[in-house]
Amino acid sequence: MPRIRTRRKPRPTSPDVKLIAGLGNPGKAYVQTPHNIGANVVRELCNRLQSRLRRSWRFKARTGDATWQGESLLLVEPLTFMNLSGNAVGAAMRYRKLTPHDLVVVLDDVDLELGRIRIKPSGGTGGHRGLGSVVDHLGTDAFLRVRVGVGRHAKRDVVEHVLRPFGKEELSLAKVMIRHSADAVLRIIDSGHDAAMNAYNGTMFDAGDAD
Repeated sequence: MPRIRTRRKPRPTSPDVKLIAGLGNPGKAYVQTPHNIGANVVRELCNRLQSRLRRSWRFKARTGDATWQGESLLLVEPLTFMNLSGNAVGAAMRYRKLTPHDLVVVLDDVDLELGRIRIKPSGGTGGHRGLGSVVDHLGTDAFLRVRVGVGRHAKRDVVEHVLRPFGKEELSLAKVMIRHSADAVLRIIDSGHDAAMNAYNGTMFDAGDAD
């Protein structure tokens, strides 16, 4: 009896989707650490846009579909550890047939003090292993990134600093920065990265800037 071949379901094409990836480490122990501020921005966007992140074994990530001002968004929180972030981001982009032009990566930056945001359309990794993993998997650094300042600690090395939870005062400002960073992502979608850079790059926020 001849074997019956079944058609594979075609992969969805998403030419108008923006993929927003927030980098971090999986697990409750890391949620309030500087290294997870990017992932927390994606969670903020998810709550704000009434989406829901669901675990995707295909992408090794939690993902959620959302819309903003008529634009389709795919929110991605990798569940790999930070230095393997490109596994999840690259897999999601390939499956949705997206290009680097469709990608916005949100991540922590120790070279920016807590309270600052820097939006860049391309550039080096600054030694950030999560960003480096994304660059390696895509084969290019020509994608938008929203760098959220977490600063450095005078008495700790960088690794210890980014993996230790924020102190009480730092956490208050970090929560403000998560909201402003989510605003910055939506400004990129609304008005383009140039307008977002003009609005956010160089601005210093403090814990009183909650709205």
